[in-house]
Amino acid sequence: MTFLEPLTLTGRYVTLEPLAPDHHDGLVEAASDGELWRLWYTSVPAPDEMAAEIERRLALQEQGSMVPFTTRLVDPETGAPGRIIGMTSYMNIDAGTPRLEIGYTWNSASVQGTGTNPDSKLLLLRHAFEVLGCVAVEFRTHWLNHQSREAIARLGAKQDGVLRNHSRTRDGILRDYVVFSILEHEWPMVRAGLEYRLARRG
Repeated sequence: MTFLEPLTLTGRYVTLEPLAPDHHDGLVEAASDGELWRLWYTSVPAPDEMAAEIERRLALQEQGSMVPFTTRLVDPETGAPGRIIGMTSYMNIDAGTPRLEIGYTWNSASVQGTGTNPDSKLLLLRHAFEVLGCVAVEFRTHWLNHQSREAIARLGAKQDGVLRNHSRTRDGILRDYVVFSILEHEWPMVRAGLEYRLARRG
């Protein structure tokens, strides 16, 4: 068994299940909810790019550097996984330390602000710290993606710094990344904050 293999995580609002090629149509529909690929500071694939993005993530999974998930809403009546609303990933996996990054995350516009993101982060962080024994979990986002930066800060993550001219957008523009992290000794407080936020919605 490797350090981290594909798995399913189920919370109050979302189920994270291993990404699969047959999720393509649902992911296209999810990204079309808000035309998220038009947000220039994000990396949401356009409909005609979705198949290639699924293939890319699964290739990285084969290499052991990523574990990609499809995000589904939990059916409130049955508790079963419902419609697809987005994607997220464990990435930049360092089994020796161990530490990893949570990234390439996006959710349909219509579910943003409904509790799906903190529920997803609680699932991923809890597994990383309490099952995998990670000493740190990292997040990165575009300098100009203020919505994402604020959401990461609300988790309780602390800003480590800025990677300037780190990579290029699809249009070839250089972009800066803001790096955040949560350390293992900070996790109990972060977990309490996420659980409180979700309980208030309950």
